[in-house]
Amino acid sequence: MSSKSLLEVETAPSSSRARSKDVVQYNIQGQADNDDEGGCTSVFAGLLTFASMILILLTFPLSVWMCVKMVQEYERAVIFRLGRVKKGGAVGPGLFWIIPCIDSIQVVDLRTVSFDVPPQEILSKDSVTVAVDAVVYYKISNPMASVCNVTNASQSTRLLASTTLRTILGTKTLQEILADREHTAATILEQLDAATDPWGIRVERVEVKDVRLPQQLQRAMAAEAEATREARAKIIAAEGEQNASRALKEASLILSESPTALQLRYLQTLNSIAAEKNSTIIFPLPMELMGKYMYNQNQQM
Repeated sequence: MSSKSLLEVETAPSSSRARSKDVVQYNIQGQADNDDEGGCTSVFAGLLTFASMILILLTFPLSVWMCVKMVQEYERAVIFRLGRVKKGGAVGPGLFWIIPCIDSIQVVDLRTVSFDVPPQEILSKDSVTVAVDAVVYYKISNPMASVCNVTNASQSTRLLASTTLRTILGTKTLQEILADREHTAATILEQLDAATDPWGIRVERVEVKDVRLPQQLQRAMAAEAEATREARAKIIAAEGEQNASRALKEASLILSESPTALQLRYLQTLNSIAAEKNSTIIFPLPMELMGKYMYNQNQQM
């Protein structure tokens, strides 16, 4: 067996969030559990540990301030002893003990982190250039994986979010990008979470924040929308005129059946005109009477 610590990764599928997810569990066998370790390395590590303990005892109680460390409730500390991960995994929160000469610690924040994905110039499926930016929320779920499996978990997640955003939106048309943001965000979340899972990072939420179109395309879309509204307004006005014509036709048929009703309607119209205090009142005359009068004038001439 190699003299290096054995790092085993066990993955188990989970469907709690309706997407593929692997839980990475690290079982680290420390130096004390490895019976087949090289003798030279074991003896050297033992000598360094013994010397460090002697130094701590000689400088007690001043050495206590260097041996006792503390992390907050939302933090975990990964301890490396002589370059190897200490048995037991990440420690915290609260106080814990280290050996200053041979131990080094790396503190990991477990709180949710949010960051803006820089605007990405994307060529959509229908050959339209758009600038899209998004917001990503993530948290470290496995401190050991975030320290041992990736150099910089935060920076790697940011770069991966940018490339995933470009890849996903490049397969969609402009209409799909504008009208189906929720589905697009869910797709980005699924792929981003699956990619960052070996790093001990769980992506909680992805939101497409803004989609910016070129000025020429905005003017063209505005002109198209304005023309559509004008055409709809003309259709509505024509339908109103048609309905009004039908109503007037039905009213004229009803009035033609009763001369008295026509006279009452005429008096009602005069009453409405008089209520407005107009100085001029127009009296309509039947065309038959005017025709007879014009015939008599022609006969006299």
